Amino acid sequence: MKLKRGFRQLIDEAQAEVTTISVAEARALLGRDDVLFVDLRDPRELEREGKIPGAFHCPRGMLEFWIDPESPYHKAELMSGKRLLFYCGSGWRSALSAKTVQDMGVDNVAHLGGGFTAWKKDGGAAG
Repeated sequence: MKLKRGFRQLIDEAQAEVTTISVAEARALLGRDDVLFVDLRDPRELEREGKIPGAFHCPRGMLEFWIDPESPYHKAELMSGKRLLFYCGSGWRSALSAKTVQDMGVDNVAHLGGGFTAWKKDGGAAG
């Protein structure tokens, strides 16, 4: 069975519509009061690898529910008015997430190109 749009096409489309932040740019944003780093990875990934210091953990499967104020699962941190900087392991889930959140009406979003893998490779701290 051939899909109408495979995962690569979905990622390419998302990356064409969202802002991608480099590791160097992300480092400059780390610790700012107006930016929230959002780790989308599975809890097992966090246990195994750590996360960017100060990042808010939101499992990818809960994003739409946690960001929507109408949802019983809403997390106020995600609608605080801060710029949301999503990241995952490689930058795929975060690109899709940034696009989804933009489609939901939140404009001040970006994602970390290359994800946590790029962060660590470039010497980024993990907590």
